[in-house]
Amino acid sequence: MTFRTFAFAALLITASPAAASVAPPPSTQDASAAIEKYGPIENLSLFELADGIDDGLLNSEAIVAAYLKRIAEIDDAGPTLNAVIATFPDALDQARAMDAEIKAGKYRGPLHGLPILLKDNIEAKGDLPTTAGSLALKGNITQRDAPMVARLREAGAVILGKTNLSEWANIRSDDSTSGWSAIGGLTKNPHALDRNTCGSSAGSGAAMAAGLAAATIGTETNGSIVCPSSVNGIVGFKPTVGLVSRTHIVPISHTQDTAGPMTKTVLDAAILLTAMAGTDPADSATKDADTWRGDYANGLRGGDLKNARIGILRDEVGDNAGVAELFDQAVAQMKAAGAVIVEIADSGIGLDSNVGRDEGILLFGELKYDMAAYLQSLPAGLVPHKNLADLIAFNAANPDTELQYFDQSGFERGEATTLSKEELQQLADSLTQRVNDHINRLLVTHKVDFLVQPTNGPAWLSALGKGDDFTGPSASSLAAIAGAPHLTVPMGAVGGLPVGISFTGARWHDHAVLKVGYAYEQISNARVTPTYAASIEPPKPVE
Repeated sequence: MTFRTFAFAALLITASPAAASVAPPPSTQDASAAIEKYGPIENLSLFELADGIDDGLLNSEAIVAAYLKRIAEIDDAGPTLNAVIATFPDALDQARAMDAEIKAGKYRGPLHGLPILLKDNIEAKGDLPTTAGSLALKGNITQRDAPMVARLREAGAVILGKTNLSEWANIRSDDSTSGWSAIGGLTKNPHALDRNTCGSSAGSGAAMAAGLAAATIGTETNGSIVCPSSVNGIVGFKPTVGLVSRTHIVPISHTQDTAGPMTKTVLDAAILLTAMAGTDPADSATKDADTWRGDYANGLRGGDLKNARIGILRDEVGDNAGVAELFDQAVAQMKAAGAVIVEIADSGIGLDSNVGRDEGILLFGELKYDMAAYLQSLPAGLVPHKNLADLIAFNAANPDTELQYFDQSGFERGEATTLSKEELQQLADSLTQRVNDHINRLLVTHKVDFLVQPTNGPAWLSALGKGDDFTGPSASSLAAIAGAPHLTVPMGAVGGLPVGISFTGARWHDHAVLKVGYAYEQISNARVTPTYAASIEPPKPVE
């Protein structure tokens, strides 16, 4: 590896794509042979693929063809993961165009020619609809790129296809089964096919774990990036809300929604975020994004944990003995690597019972208004539905396909909202400030830079019609409500099922969170390879 790739990362920030001195692309036949030399496509990180293109050993067409073949073999057949809803018919054409640019001496940076899968609530130009998993949006071919997707294309990414998700990002019902949608069916966990993938970015998590793309994109309102990343054994990063545009993404809540990278490594997530981040005039939450954004890969490889002050949220570890044991090992590893470990016995997260209540009022209230705004923004003639009431009526008229496993109590709760937009905004401002103040108090009082805890427990058995059996710790709410950055990194496995460790920092300190997570990743090397087992016998309780 030459690592010349990083010399071009700055192009993503400071200028439009420019000419670069790189080797011309090899023939597709030679590149296909090189992929075999590098190793199976599913084992390669985004950075390794970028380095291969930079060196002239790989080309985009061969890489995309290899992923399309793997999707056909693993997702559509074989284990049949149902992680990918569809691939873009022009994916190979996109790849050939990227190869032609390199041949002409133009190199856009480390994403040049690399295929990315998008969660299917994110719009992208091409002949695929953006459905949020619902048949109500099956005709939603907008021919619009979400600004975040446009940034990825500008950085050279090939938009490979759309991943399955929990329908309507898990907001339709309190009893939904994560990973299921009427469009895509039930996503399976590649570590054990009868286990859940968590949600709502279920397909993005399973696809990344199975090596179906160089990287995937998910979205999160509360837990929808970090939970599927943890239970599928990958890296997931929920950025500061406002760092990445939400325009042309099917919404839940403009206060808490954000897109983020789901990748094999922390370095890959940093490379992807560098391209995704930036101000969008149509999304007022991003007004400060250009001030804060930078090259998120810069400084990762030279960093370490020496003198990093890490606050351990001891009361958020949960009662799963296997998770607790792994977490203790992780803390010991960080301490041995020079981190200053500060035990926080009482994090106080659960002290204000009004936080959970107010978040529910906010999310379902904003769902009503934000969904209507999204539906009414669509090009004329694509979708007849104009508001949440229309979607409720559609589901009621199509119970065999939409309501066969769970109801739409979440939609109905949103529609019953009586608060005005102004009242909801007052609640959002108060709630976000309360939780942000709480995070900052923990950081300042204990003189730490990061808050660390297990992301969640291992994946549960999927049971359509019976909701989710989510037990164990959950690290998502603190960062989700505050709009703060949250990174999950593989921590190992409990009974063969992956679990992650979470790093949360102050708002806009995304780079610092990525750096500490990368340093932990290098000393832990705890990623778990999927086995596609039909089932895994759960570990017996410790006597």
